[in-house]
Amino acid sequence: MTPQRFEKIGIQRELHLDWFDQAARLYGTGLSKTEARQEIYVYLSTSPALASPPSQQSKTYIANPLIKTWIAPEAYLVAWRNEAYPLLQDVPDSRLPLHWSILGAAYPFWFAVATVVGRLLGLQKQVTQAQIVSRLKEHYGDRQTVSRRARYVIRSFVNWGVLKDSETRGCYEKVASLHQVDSRQAVFMLEAALLAVPEGKGALGLFLNHPAFFPFQIPVVSGDWITQHSQRMEALRYGLDEELLVLKSNHRKE
Repeated sequence: MTPQRFEKIGIQRELHLDWFDQAARLYGTGLSKTEARQEIYVYLSTSPALASPPSQQSKTYIANPLIKTWIAPEAYLVAWRNEAYPLLQDVPDSRLPLHWSILGAAYPFWFAVATVVGRLLGLQKQVTQAQIVSRLKEHYGDRQTVSRRARYVIRSFVNWGVLKDSETRGCYEKVASLHQVDSRQAVFMLEAALLAVPEGKGALGLFLNHPAFFPFQIPVVSGDWITQHSQRMEALRYGLDEELLVLKSNHRKE
């Protein structure tokens, strides 16, 4: 049976990349969950990303994903977060792929929207909100919240600089330049992909070119290299030259 978290939609507001920088900084200070949440509320009150001071409800809706990614993630994400943080500090230009990945692992709906967008952009130059929502409803059902929450994620993609508005309202284009990812970042992104799917496994070749990673240029890394550099994943050979990437069972969220 599919774990409940894979069916949750979760994201309740448009999100900005700078907010996740702030969440990561707060994690680095060692604040408690309660203390960090209060700091986030203060930060959001004067955030330049917001046209006017947000209501308390809006602050809560924004703070929740910041808390559940960097500050106090679920148990299955803690080790991942602990290793991602120093990489965020040490590797230039790592903020976008790492924030993208930890958010996708904590909220599979983010990963699902990215997958739909990536697939559509592989077939055409522009995508519409209607096309994206239609495909999401095939999986999540015709729930009223799907359209609204999908719009929040799509607008977040625009804010993060991986999509741009076209001249037609509700229509989007891919930003021309891809974000280059190094082999260390690739390992974290692949683990996030496994955490975002119920099976916790998949063909390595497919994950390296996964549509959910449409904003990124991910280097080819071997299964042996991944196994050597990850405590939570392993690559198993099958067929003649295929490799299956698997999240070890003791690190899966059941």
